Amino acid sequence: MATNPPKTPLYRRLARRLQERIDSGAYPAGTRLPSEPELSAEFGVNRLTVRQAVAELERAAVVEIRRGVGTFVRAPAVRVSIAVDPRSQRFDLGSVHAALPGTADGGSADGDVTDDERTDDERTDGEFVLGAPPVSGSAEDEEAARQLDRAPAELSRVDTVIRLAGRARAVCSYWVPFGPLPGALVRPGRPGNLVLDLARATGVELEYDWRAFGAIGADLADAELLGVPAGTPLLVREGVSCTPDGAPALYVRRRIDGSSARFVLNFREPRPEQPPVPPSGPR
Repeated sequence: MATNPPKTPLYRRLARRLQERIDSGAYPAGTRLPSEPELSAEFGVNRLTVRQAVAELERAAVVEIRRGVGTFVRAPAVRVSIAVDPRSQRFDLGSVHAALPGTADGGSADGDVTDDERTDDERTDGEFVLGAPPVSGSAEDEEAARQLDRAPAELSRVDTVIRLAGRARAVCSYWVPFGPLPGALVRPGRPGNLVLDLARATGVELEYDWRAFGAIGADLADAELLGVPAGTPLLVREGVSCTPDGAPALYVRRRIDGSSARFVLNFREPRPEQPPVPPSGPR
């Protein structure tokens, strides 16, 4: 059970009491919380304190306030684990193959599969091109130019969105020091795995150079694409991929809804399966 420091505000202590009830299953997902007057009477606090406590739970994405209807417990966030194996993951295969089931080979990278040939899941889940905006000298463009040791005018950019379980989970931006890129490759709505697609289109082999992790608040554009409020915490995974001789060839910056994804680093080899032990007893 959570403890409250002596100076914890009353509304926050009430929020923790309600959180404990939610965690224990007393208020399951989808349940409507008691009304403000009911909570006020039960806990002996005024309605303003109740309102502040519920607002705290809403900020923590624990409950959803439906104006004129009530406050309801949210279902736990579904998280997608993106595995990174620092022992053996040398070649850059993109992130889609690790996040989506059935895409170990990076999915359809050539774009030749028509929409009619795809299943319903394939139409909604995967990586999809948003567009190829001009490199205009924004802060992101300048950082990409610095990382690739090129002038911004020498770069081409592609933006994509990764959708999982029917909703947008990540917005990705790629910069490469060549262009113009084939129109078919950057057609808005085109599905695929852009890392592999760029490598195949340019005839280069990409290897990881470095990757870094951070966090930011969603700006207006990313918030709209991900369907989250502006300022929502986003995981950021960025880095450079290079050719086998070490020349920087791609800079990527992924912004990921922090409530629905996590990165997993695997440092130990999986334990081999042990053969079954034969039954003991007389032969």
